[in-house]
Amino acid sequence: MAGDKDPLDILDGLLARVKKAGGDTADAGLFKSASIQVAQRLGAAEKLERSESTDAGLRVFIGKRQAIVSSTDFSDDALDAMVERAIAMAKAAPEDPYCGIADPGQIIKDVPALDIFDPTEPATQTLIDIAIEAEDAARAVPGVTNSEGAQVGWSHASVAMAATNGFAQSYSVSGSSFSASVLAGEGTGMERDYDYATAVYFGDLPSPAAIGKSAGERAVKRLGARKMKTTHVPVVYDPRASGGLVRHLTGAINGASIARGTSFLKESMGQAIFAPGIRIIDDPLRPRGLRSKPFDGEGLPTRTKTLVDDGKLITWVLDLASARQLGLASTGNASRGTGSPPSPGTTNTYLEAGPLTPQELIADIEQGFYVTELIGMGINGLTGDYSRGASGFWIEKGKITFPVSEMTIAGNLKDMFKVMVPANDLVFRYGTDAPTVRIDGMTVAGM
Repeated sequence: MAGDKDPLDILDGLLARVKKAGGDTADAGLFKSASIQVAQRLGAAEKLERSESTDAGLRVFIGKRQAIVSSTDFSDDALDAMVERAIAMAKAAPEDPYCGIADPGQIIKDVPALDIFDPTEPATQTLIDIAIEAEDAARAVPGVTNSEGAQVGWSHASVAMAATNGFAQSYSVSGSSFSASVLAGEGTGMERDYDYATAVYFGDLPSPAAIGKSAGERAVKRLGARKMKTTHVPVVYDPRASGGLVRHLTGAINGASIARGTSFLKESMGQAIFAPGIRIIDDPLRPRGLRSKPFDGEGLPTRTKTLVDDGKLITWVLDLASARQLGLASTGNASRGTGSPPSPGTTNTYLEAGPLTPQELIADIEQGFYVTELIGMGINGLTGDYSRGASGFWIEKGKITFPVSEMTIAGNLKDMFKVMVPANDLVFRYGTDAPTVRIDGMTVAGM
């Protein structure tokens, strides 16, 4: 085990072994984590688990060949064996002209303070009390008849990374969350819904009773859901569902997909893919952000960047390998674990709010579908074809009316992006966030 030894010292020793064994360059990461999970169902404790782990990953380069190994054993013999395996694997690996660590001039020099680590570990009983309070509040809502339970989680993790280019930095992160999920109604007419909250600092979590009550009320509102006839109507995405549209975009502009030519947006750089005024941001530097980080998985500084500006696609999401393949510079978006090479990934990503309230956004809709939950992942990354199961509420004459379920919404993301209209109710809650969003002309299939 790593014990009390400084993670950066462990990595420094690992890289020194690589150089001594004949490796050209290398990078390594050491990740330590601890977490607690509590679950409560129908007034009784269902789960209480604590886990801790320490894992190191080593990537070795010999010319343009690379190999990756990982270990949870940090004894001298284990580290020697780890390096020996990595060197042997790298010698046998196929060449990759785009692999390699950052140049020394690219690595971060000054690490920003982002306030993403809460050093206080909550007492286990405190977590249990939250689960009890959240579930009790949900079950107290009239019409709630059963419970899937309430869950509470807390975690913290430390990330240390080093490379033979001189990079050596570390940071810590934390997170706390809880949720409640209940059922309303009886027999075949039962409906389920949930609510949850998450935050970097435990003290920033909202009231468990408020979240539980919200979960119960959401379930009751879904009682009597209907299945509508197939039609073409405006679809309005609740903020719980609209973030998925942003994730579809970030997947399509991921540098790995662009380099492989497997994205429906591969020819869209600099083009208007949304309506004028639409802006989408990736912000890894937000204080207390759920996905904030001071540097990326290759030691490059992170920065806030505009992905879409005034409707136009401005940049791909790139790590070093995809950037080299495309003849571009990394955007500082490399993510990594211990067992695989870095890959591009976004951080705190959001669609900026528009000027209209949600009520104004739907005021002129004669017939429409207000989506609160999406099911499945029927997205074709090559063509942009979109088809997902959905439930929510029907809109009539500008008002949200009765619940609907067992529906499918379909379109093509290229067409959907161009007519997307955001409301003004953006809240940073999920890591990938969007306000209420309206998209006209979609196919809604039911009966």
